[in-house]
Order: sequence, then C-alpha cells, then structure tokens
Amino acid sequence: MALISRKSFQFCSSSVPASRSILMTLSKRLSFISGQRKPRNQSSVAMRMLCFKDKSQYMFCRKNHVQLRIQSLSVNETVHLCGDSGSSTKSNNVWMDEQLFFKKLNSLCTSKEIFDFLSSLEVMSDTMASGALQRISEVEVDDNGLKNPEGVLENEVFRALCFQFEFESSKLSNTGLLNALQALIKLRIDPQSTLMASLLSEGKERLGKGQLTVKNLCALGESLLELEGPSCATLEQIVNHVQAKDVEKWSPREMVTVYKMLQVTAREGERYQDLLNRMNSATLTIVSQLSPKFTSIILNSLVVLHQTQDVALVTALCRHSVKHIPCFTGDELVDVLEAFLCFGHRDQIFTEALEMHVPKSIFTMHPQTVSKIMQYCCQKMILSKPIFDAAAEGFISDADRFTTDQIAGYIVPFGTLNYLPPSASALFQKLETVLHARLSHFQPHTLLNLLHSCVLIQRYPVNFLPKIFSPYFLQQLQAQPPGLDRTVTFQLTQLFLTVTLECPFYEGPKLLPKYQVKAFLTPHSSLDVHLLKRVKTGLLCLLKKRIYFASEVSTPYFYTVDIEIKLDEEGFVLPAAQCEEVHRRIALCVDGQSRFCINSHNLLGEEAIKQRHLRLLGYEVVQIPFFEIESLQNCRKMADYLHKKIFPHAYGLSC
Repeated sequence: MALISRKSFQFCSSSVPASRSILMTLSKRLSFISGQRKPRNQSSVAMRMLCFKDKSQYMFCRKNHVQLRIQSLSVNETVHLCGDSGSSTKSNNVWMDEQLFFKKLNSLCTSKEIFDFLSSLEVMSDTMASGALQRISEVEVDDNGLKNPEGVLENEVFRALCFQFEFESSKLSNTGLLNALQALIKLRIDPQSTLMASLLSEGKERLGKGQLTVKNLCALGESLLELEGPSCATLEQIVNHVQAKDVEKWSPREMVTVYKMLQVTAREGERYQDLLNRMNSATLTIVSQLSPKFTSIILNSLVVLHQTQDVALVTALCRHSVKHIPCFTGDELVDVLEAFLCFGHRDQIFTEALEMHVPKSIFTMHPQTVSKIMQYCCQKMILSKPIFDAAAEGFISDADRFTTDQIAGYIVPFGTLNYLPPSASALFQKLETVLHARLSHFQPHTLLNLLHSCVLIQRYPVNFLPKIFSPYFLQQLQAQPPGLDRTVTFQLTQLFLTVTLECPFYEGPKLLPKYQVKAFLTPHSSLDVHLLKRVKTGLLCLLKKRIYFASEVSTPYFYTVDIEIKLDEEGFVLPAAQCEEVHRRIALCVDGQSRFCINSHNLLGEEAIKQRHLRLLGYEVVQIPFFEIESLQNCRKMADYLHKKIFPHAYGLSC
C-alpha cells in the first residue's frame, strides 16, 4: 500500500525492501509561490502557479506543461476555462476539448503515457484533471495494490495535481471534487492526509448545503464506504437526501450504490422500506442493463435487506445472472448463489450454465467458490455429475490448501446426494490423508458432519471414530452450538449403527446409550403421505384385509418402516400384530420425490443407508418408487403392480 500525506510524500510497498523506501517531503522538493500555504483569490479565474526547484522540468505557467485553472462558479455549474462558455476552439493556451481529451486519455495504457499526455497541455478543467487521476488508478492498480508506486507517486505532475486539488478544493466542481476523491482512494492515498481531509470536508459541506445531485451523492457515499466503512454516520444523511430524488431517473450505477448504502443504514425493521419499494420497482425495469458486478451486488443487498416479498425482481435477477456465470468473479458468484439459497430459487438453465463453467475452470476457481457451488447443489438436491466430478478432481489436486470448512463443503454433498465420482478412490484417499494431517484443526460439528456424510456412501472412517465416540469430543460437541441436539445425536447414532452393522472388525470405543436417539430423523426425505395412501389402498385390494400390513412401524433399530408385512415359514402372510412364528419381514419403502435428487432416480444418501441397514437387520426391502406407480390409475392396477413387486414368484396369495 502506498501512502501520501501533506507533510511527507511517502512511498511504502510490501514488494520493495525497506532499504528502498523513499521518503520525500513536499517542503523539501516544492516551493510555493509567495511562500503561502493557501492561495489568495486574485481574479475570477484562480490560477495556482507551482514552481519546482528545477524550473526546467515541471512548472505551472503559460509556456510549459499542465495548468489547472479553476473558475469561481457555483458548485453545481460546469467549470469552463478562461471565460469560455462551451466553445471547443483553441484559445491562446494549448487547450483540448473535453470529449477529445477523454477519448485520448482512455486510449493510454500506462501512467507514463498519461503523464506525458498531461504535460503536453497548458490548461485543463478540474473534471479533466480528476478524470486523469481516475485513468491512472485504472491502469496502475490491481488486486495487489499499486503496480508502479514510484512511477506514479514521485511523478511531479501527479504531485502538482494533488497540491492543487488540496488547496483549491472549495473551487472545484462537484464532479471534479468527487471523481478526484474516488481516484485517490483507489490509489491508496493516506485517508489521514490533509489532501484527503480537504476533499472530504468540502464534500460533506456541500452535502449539508444540499448542493449534490444523485450522481454526486452516490460518489460521495462510495468514497465514505471505502474510507470509513459501514459505521460512517454521514451515510444516513446521504440516504435521507437520496429519498427525495426521482428513482426512475437513476442510472444502474447509482441504483447499485444506494442499495449498498442501505445495507448499512436500513437494518432496523421497516426503515427506508418505502424507498426500497420504489428502488425495487425501478430496478426491475433495468435488469437487462446490469453488469455481472451490479447483478451480484443487488442480489446481495436484497438478501441483507430481507426483500423476500419482491419475487418478481429476485426472479428476474436470478434469470439474468445465468448469462453472466463465466464473467462473475469468485466473490460475485458466491453472492449470487447465496441469493438463490436465501430466496429458494432454482433454475435448470442456471445449473446447466454452471455445468459448462465449473469443469473448465475448476483448477483456477477459489475453493470457497466451489464449496458454495457444492452447497447450492446439496441444498437444492441437484445431482450434477459434471460439477461433482470436477469438484472431486479439484479436491484431489488442491485439498492441502483448503480450510476445514471448505473440505467439508466439498465432501458432504457427495454423501447427502449419494454419489461416488469416477475418481472416488483417489478422492477418499486424499481425504484420509488430509484428516490424518489436520484432524485437530476441525471444529467438532464440522468433523462429525463430514464423517457422517462418508458413511452414507459406504466410506467408513474407522480410524477416526475413536475420537468421535470419546467423552472429550462429545463434551466439545455439547459445549458448542447447536450442542447435542436431535440432528447431532442422530448422526452419532447412525455412525455407531453403521460400524456395528458394516464394520464388525471395529473394536474402538462405543457410543454410550445416553447419546443415542430412539428414532432416526429423515430431514431431507420425509414420507410422501399421498403416495403412501395410494400404496395402502392397493395393498388392501391385494391382501383383502387391513390387518395384514402395518404402516409407519418403529423398529428397535432406530429406523421407521413405511409399510411392514410379516410372513411365516411357509410364506403365508401373518397379521401385522402377530409376533410369534414370524419367519420373514418385508419392508416396503414408499419413496416419493423428496427421497430422490431433483429430476433424478438417484436416492438421497439418508434413504440409501436406511435401506442398506434394513437389509443387514434382516428385512427384505422392497422399493416402491414414485416414478413406477405415478401412471397407475386405479386400485386394480396398483394391486397387480404390488403383487409382482412384493411376491414375484407367487401366483396367488394365502393369508
């Protein structure tokens, strides 16, 4: 980060050794004409002439380089130089029309080119000067900060511009003032410097006088958010001014900025809801104009501001986001996915766009972005093999640099959606390696959730179960939210049942009865009551009497059987209430759509493990999936289907 202050013009960069730090004071390098710190107004056209010790280099005077002239006009008026009220013809000074100036400026790609260009001019307006600072910030600042701090911050043209912006701030146009402020913030100028203090003070003074347009208010708001953060009290004053403006006339950028300000000023109840309603309606009409960045910001704002009632806007933004998926940054895509999850939105076209994007970008995407994509698929029950296969490859390649939450974010969806990728062997070998190296780094609930998801797909974390069942770990679970609630004890009990049934060689600690639940939860795969009723009607038609089957039967093994039928040794159907002479138990699993991944015949992990365990416990499991019976229109057809499904080798039934 580079810092500039009035008393010391200092360059500091993490990429340059301390021995190369350069400290230069304005008092040493610059001399101010007449020795005064604040210029006197000598005419209606205020000109500051700044001379350096080496007068042959950069001087603000008629015959040489850049001169910033600031006319004392109303702050709401456009500044024209030398009394010119709009003519683009050349005066005695070397002057360029603003439109041509910005066209040329935007074609320049380095700060050196920009400074050379500025040095070729004698006069320019404050909006041109601030535009030059903005262009410098665009070409010289990246994610790591200022690319060429010495070339920018030591440049005499840059210093002179900063000097004039500081001491002529009261005479700047609104646009020149606020554009300069934004550019200097991006260039990492010290917020405590007198330069920044002067510009901020002038901006706040004009705000108090009501002299700022919506565009100006938004520019000032953006600057304050950058410099002072959400605790800035002036933001509320800006929003109060904005409320009186015509929302329909705002540009997309202005709309986005006000949403950002409302995020930090309108958290209490229904505050500013009337303004939000007007903004939401206006935004709906400009959705097609929104860039990827603006789309993600507005969606994030709607989440933070709890705008769940505006379904039309949310739906439009979500659909609009589809075409931007390749263009979103990682953080922007995370915000979009958060909105999809918050508002319960799911879009097949969006999923297909992700399926195109993720496999191509998996090795360059941030782990947090991929983790959020996996979370989205998991919560929406979307089994996307292209995404899951790519995520598995990414995990195998880079898991060592993931956080523990990201590790769980990658792996848990595989268990939840009951899917093993082609690289499953390498995937779980990598997971085991990571767990051995970093087991103590996992938060207790994260670790339990991770290991439980593994057993859903028959990957048994036997080496780590002694830790899970230890009294110390159970105390840790209890001490941290949500504690030992029903979901946690369900996971613990199912882990214990899994090693008991599927890993008889396990000899480690057992789960004490006090931590075991009496019946398992099925948070994702609830029973389809309507489907169950149809199956029961078909069974009644088949077995003739209701006494020969029971529904929703609790077992001693924590699971609930949808429908149970008992048979004796000769294959006769017994009354459901009879407990003696029971030779076979048939468990009918009536699997509605909620027990499958979306648009798929793939059972969810919690239902797959249930059916697997019921078989190990001695039940004959007969699956009755919704897609096999949804076309059966009457009781007779249902009975015929059930006969073939439950008793495939019997021509008739004896009860």
